[in-house]
Amino acid sequence: MPIITTMDLQWFVKWFNSPYYHILYKNRSLTEAEDFIQKITKYLQLPQYAKVLDLACGKGRHAITLNKLGFDVLGIDLSEESIKYAKQFENEYLKFEKHDMREVYHPNEFDAVFNLFTSFGYFENYEDNFKVFETVKQQIKSHGIFVLDYLNAEKVVSTMIPYEEKLIDGILFKITKSVENGFIKKEIDFTDKGEIFHFEEFVRLIYFNDFKKIYETEGFILDKVFGNYNLDAFDEQTSDRLILVLNK
Repeated sequence: MPIITTMDLQWFVKWFNSPYYHILYKNRSLTEAEDFIQKITKYLQLPQYAKVLDLACGKGRHAITLNKLGFDVLGIDLSEESIKYAKQFENEYLKFEKHDMREVYHPNEFDAVFNLFTSFGYFENYEDNFKVFETVKQQIKSHGIFVLDYLNAEKVVSTMIPYEEKLIDGILFKITKSVENGFIKKEIDFTDKGEIFHFEEFVRLIYFNDFKKIYETEGFILDKVFGNYNLDAFDEQTSDRLILVLNK
């Protein structure tokens, strides 16, 4: 049987465009996402029809919720397949476009930028993380807001499960996790229709103090840091998430 693999510096381009990525992660909670969006926008007190950028929007679940709450939303993502899917939900105040988060799309246009569910930290070049913050700053208006929702690196490392299996849609995904060169490395192996597949994910271990250096370097001011989707206080040892609310 042929082996299909994605092991290169742009792994995220191929993997995020793969139908298997969406099969593996299809059970992510839509209700949880909607509840979080409602809580965070209430905290931010964004006005109706505020212009919002959903950065690395995937198939658009957060962007759609933001739009339902009355915001003018643009979702951008590098995955052509995700954007193609998301476009079916477009309306006058909800649009989707294929775009790289490291490049400016529209300067000085948005009241708020959201980067959610660990849609960051994929790049081999660490300086690209600074570049994303720089492009966000260029795209938000004066006194604009940047919300970044990331994994809590400290807890992820301490509670990592090295191996697990998930049976989804008749496909047995075998998932191996490890820490390698400052990244969480996830190897995903499975067989489908007579073909053996091997995918890899790399998410950089960026701790709160690392983010502090990035956002301060790029001129952001920390407004608040939350530790989960209920907006509880952040604790580096116990929190599930690291959610930064930054002001320009």
